Amino acid sequence: MSDTVAAFLDECTDLDALVAPLDASDWSRPTPAQGWTIAHQIAHLAWTDEVSLLAATAPEEFAREVEAALANVTGHVDEQAAKGAAAPPAELLIRWRTGRQELADALRAVPDGTRLPWFGPPMSARSMATARLMETWAHGQDVADALEVPREPTDRLHGICHLGVRTRDFAYIINNLPVPAAPFRVELTAPSGEVWTWGDGSTTDSLTGSAEDFALVVTQRREVAATDLVATGEAGHWLTFAQAFAGPPPKRADGTPS
Repeated sequence: MSDTVAAFLDECTDLDALVAPLDASDWSRPTPAQGWTIAHQIAHLAWTDEVSLLAATAPEEFAREVEAALANVTGHVDEQAAKGAAAPPAELLIRWRTGRQELADALRAVPDGTRLPWFGPPMSARSMATARLMETWAHGQDVADALEVPREPTDRLHGICHLGVRTRDFAYIINNLPVPAAPFRVELTAPSGEVWTWGDGSTTDSLTGSAEDFALVVTQRREVAATDLVATGEAGHWLTFAQAFAGPPPKRADGTPS
């Protein structure tokens, strides 16, 4: 648990190093997320860290957040991001830094076996920390893309890849597709060179490639064709809609599921 929370904080620190030196005009740079600037990205992380803190410490208050989100399913997240992005960058940075540390402290204090509420299925504190790691890394990729700077991948990607594998059935369900009966074989090469594996090696539904590319696909930051991933059988179909994050599948411009 401590290692997972530490990985989340380390990911925050890396992203912080990207945005802290920026001037006000850079905070207004557009990112790959339509309508979102760098300020929107950081505001979103600050808000979701705060909501995660409510889930860990004040479930009744979190329930009210869920009600507000359900009342405006398509706009609530954007509204919260816009509200946060309107603050001066220095103020937004302080908010994000304070909130993520408070969340880390709270997750470390959650008793073993406790299930925390969320917008998707309830989860353990460790899973919550992994989800926050994933969100920070994914939105950090949006920021890096906006700044046109490369990021050095780390083995913190393991948590994100594990989440990507574990959410396979969720992705099928929310896309109204039948869930495959057996797990797929997943073999990913970590930045350190280690090979991470999931599933039975005897299946014909499998995928291989770099951990970074897999993380980019399951967070929907890259199309499969832009990666080195090689899939066979149903695993190839899964990659076209895989998502490691809660919520409905993103929409195409014509309003249909992606």
